[in-house]
Amino acid sequence: MSTTAEAPARPKRALPPLMQLSDAAAERLRGLYEKGEQGKLLRISVKTKGCSGLSYDLSWVDAAGAGDETVTDKGVTVLVDRKATLFLIGTVMDYEVKQMSAGFTFTNPNEKGRCGCGESFHV
Repeated sequence: MSTTAEAPARPKRALPPLMQLSDAAAERLRGLYEKGEQGKLLRISVKTKGCSGLSYDLSWVDAAGAGDETVTDKGVTVLVDRKATLFLIGTVMDYEVKQMSAGFTFTNPNEKGRCGCGESFHV
């Protein structure tokens, strides 16, 4: 009589969050949601553009669409286009104020490189 022992199940590795917001990004979005963009949501997608092939695209929408993932971090909600999720897993969205500019930036662990002007990336 033979006995076969079952191998113990491997524990599942936790997936990184789709996106996270820095404190600065959450604060800026809160301000935008309360004032000029009241009642709207920020939608993040990835478009084919620039020297490296892809760029982040931000737009205001009235409600989540059928193809949107909802991300809530630090009490703030943003939408992510489902087609962009594989490009954005683990990304941190920040808001930076520099001497001559201010805006949202992305630290994306999936990026393999950026173009010289910094407007596009590739994975």
